[in-house]
Amino acid sequence: MQTQTSASPPEPIRVAVSTVIFSLRRDAGADRARVVLPLVRRTRDPFEGRWALPGGWLRVDEDMDAAAARTLAETTGLAPSYLEQLYAFGEVDRSPSRVVSIVYWALVREDVSRAAEQENVAWYDATTHPQLAFDHDQIVQYALWRLRNKVGYSRIAHGLLPALFTLADLREVYEAILGRRLDPANFRRQVEGSGTIIPTDEHRTGSHRPARLYRYNHDVELADRGPLPD
Repeated sequence: MQTQTSASPPEPIRVAVSTVIFSLRRDAGADRARVVLPLVRRTRDPFEGRWALPGGWLRVDEDMDAAAARTLAETTGLAPSYLEQLYAFGEVDRSPSRVVSIVYWALVREDVSRAAEQENVAWYDATTHPQLAFDHDQIVQYALWRLRNKVGYSRIAHGLLPALFTLADLREVYEAILGRRLDPANFRRQVEGSGTIIPTDEHRTGSHRPARLYRYNHDVELADRGPLPD
């Protein structure tokens, strides 16, 4: 007689939401700004003491966008100027238990990132950070790749800038993201010819001659324009 055995119920799959937050830092004496991101030190296993991306569990009563905003506020105190869903990471062995992470990426201005102070949170260079928990190194690399590919044809650079900015400010954002210098004259010609920014009558004064301030043209969609910097 064949023995009947009851199958064990499948292990539940949990859904988490994580966010890669990018900002810029201008260090004294540095020749250009660098892209940084906040990391959260884990206080429990697995990977206790290891740095990880900010995030948390998706609640049954909230949308994913709301979960991303909530977990960011809870872990870092940040409210980003740009937030977009990036990708879903769900490899079977990415965590000791079965977890699928819906990953977002966000942008915050430098003044906002410097003002954000939370326990167990530290800002690191996006390319030279310590080894992260789980598969978060892979996630950061993917987010950086997406940022570099998107900066040339979208308004994403403006998520790192104030409402009014100079062309030098805008070029600095591009250079930090792309990791290389751009020719100022060529950059000015391409950006001004794109129709994506509008000159204002205001100027920034300082030790050099006054620099005109620009604002983003919200009436222009950039998706079909191709890359801006050369």
